[in-house]
Amino acid sequence: MFESRLFLLVLLAGVVACQQNTDTSDDSLAAATTGLDADHGLQVFDRGAYARHIEILASDEFGGREPGTNGENKTINYIADQFAAAGLEPAMGDSYLQPVPLIRITGAPGEDIRFSKNCVDRNLVIGEDIVMWTKRVVAHEEVLDSEIVFVGYGIVAPEYEWNDYDGLDVRGKTVLMLVNDPGYATQDDTLFKGNTMTYYGRWTYKYAEAARQGAAAALIVHQSGGAGYGWNVIQGGLRPRYDLNKEDGNMSRCQIEGWISQDAAADLFESAGSSLASVMQAAKTRGFRGHSLNTAFTASLDNKLESLQSNNVIGVLPGSDRAGEAVVYVAHWDHLGKKESDSDGISNGAVDNASGTAGVIELARAFAVADMEFKRSLVFIAVTAEESGLLGSRYYASSPVFPMQDTVAAINIDSMVVTGPTHDVSVVGYGSSELEDIARRIATKQGRELRPEPSPEKGYFFRSDHINFARQGVPAFYGESGLDDREHGFEWGQAQANDYREKRYHQVSDEFDPDWDMGAALEDLQLYYEMGAQIAGSDDFPEW
Repeated sequence: MFESRLFLLVLLAGVVACQQNTDTSDDSLAAATTGLDADHGLQVFDRGAYARHIEILASDEFGGREPGTNGENKTINYIADQFAAAGLEPAMGDSYLQPVPLIRITGAPGEDIRFSKNCVDRNLVIGEDIVMWTKRVVAHEEVLDSEIVFVGYGIVAPEYEWNDYDGLDVRGKTVLMLVNDPGYATQDDTLFKGNTMTYYGRWTYKYAEAARQGAAAALIVHQSGGAGYGWNVIQGGLRPRYDLNKEDGNMSRCQIEGWISQDAAADLFESAGSSLASVMQAAKTRGFRGHSLNTAFTASLDNKLESLQSNNVIGVLPGSDRAGEAVVYVAHWDHLGKKESDSDGISNGAVDNASGTAGVIELARAFAVADMEFKRSLVFIAVTAEESGLLGSRYYASSPVFPMQDTVAAINIDSMVVTGPTHDVSVVGYGSSELEDIARRIATKQGRELRPEPSPEKGYFFRSDHINFARQGVPAFYGESGLDDREHGFEWGQAQANDYREKRYHQVSDEFDPDWDMGAALEDLQLYYEMGAQIAGSDDFPEW
């Protein structure tokens, strides 16, 4: 179920095996000349065209671009039409669409959701205290009076000599976990990766490990700092859930997964004769041992199950003498759709990720009209269901148009900066691959410098589509304009990023604004263009 875990751990340790044994030095990649100068990208990328794509994709007409809706139909048809107009070849025979089989699970919580201790109940309010779901493909799921066991961070990491499940039998029980990992909690660079989240800190890992341990239910205590987003984002999870439609029906997963609020967690520990602060302190200490809270969890869900076909949209610009090798640009076209409970209702997803999808469209057009021949094929992919667990890119990675061993690089575009040009390029997973050497040379020509992402504790390296290429050994680059705004400085840029994350990220307020400054996005497109041109024009393989 979790075959990629060791690869990711090695990746984060900075000891990743090369994708190919081809000799690749800075000099050899730099020699992959493309005839481009520093301004070429700005000559071919047009603010009006780029902004128009965002405006259309993020319009109310597209309904928030939820998979399996009319909004998807409008979105994939628009992207396919743009790929065709650019002159790209369809990747799937005569079609640009790669079908992705999904299951949509709409869960209705039962009335009885509670923590119980000594015949005293603490009823839980959906959305306020708890957000829960099941990924099992069943009509009804429940846990009744399931013993709650606190398992610290819910991590089993032999290479860090850490095992939160040591000595515990949680089969059929409910495990309660803290978000992120002990390195973040202690800020100790010698513990895990310090402030940089490892994959052990991701909620996806925690639920998977709980299932491996045999738990019936798995709940994570939400804290904004450790999660990287506020409770309002968790509340956005009160919507249908998607997964790839697999034969096993996801029966290996926990019966119920979810988050509980910090306040609900504090009440729970207080009723158990402890405090949230004290268990958090204990859990970050090596040698911590989990324990029962002598409290029970009861919850149920009635599910509406719908099988549906969603789609990745894929266009190809074939190469010449190395046409079987590919350089991939990827962005997710989907967003969160419509919530009837909101006055506006539509999560338009303008920044996330109409901006990235528009970028892939414009990159495709720029390459198609460049009047240049590239050795390698260029592949442009707009994937579905990123917001539901990176499902479209996961499906592509298992059913690629070009074999993964022949995919030379993946450049991911997710949520571009629309607040003006910056002095820096922020790289998620900084130091991971030689793609950064290529990016650094181009950014220097632009008068910019590559810098590590400012918030590695938020785990962005694991939260976007490039990770499914990385899991297959493909060097992947995920960057964007940084925070050091050329006109207003770093603190202003940081404030703008915080404002977006707190007020618009995954909210109905992420809407297109015609007054956006597209300078940063256009420079990023120039950077991505020249990166792809160099790699597609080379015989060499970038390495991790």
